Amino acid sequence: MTNRAQRVAGWKRPLAVAGIALLLLGNYALAQNLGAAPQTNVAVQGQTGAQPEGAFLNFINWIGNVIAPVGAGGAVVGAIVSWLTGRGFGRWLFAAGALLAVSGVTRLIEFWIMNGTGGVH
Repeated sequence: MTNRAQRVAGWKRPLAVAGIALLLLGNYALAQNLGAAPQTNVAVQGQTGAQPEGAFLNFINWIGNVIAPVGAGGAVVGAIVSWLTGRGFGRWLFAAGALLAVSGVTRLIEFWIMNGTGGVH
């Protein structure tokens, strides 16, 4: 039991440093916006990000390119931590795979939105 307690105590400092780093990097990532600059080449053709079609595409793009892959990375870290502590890690790996599947499906929806003006052939 002492060995396990020492291993858990050994993770506290690196996890605290990682948490602080994520908070600081999160603030930096949130600061990256367009401001007053026009939005080009990321919305539906003929639309802007302020219109429903462009806003929907931007939302799908954000989920598929940012949220799901970052969540999958977090799930892989969760699987590693669970494996190191002797707990079950299968659910974490399943969650990582599911999030990557969500990313793939949203990328497919994004592709359909971008190429949907040509109709179905």
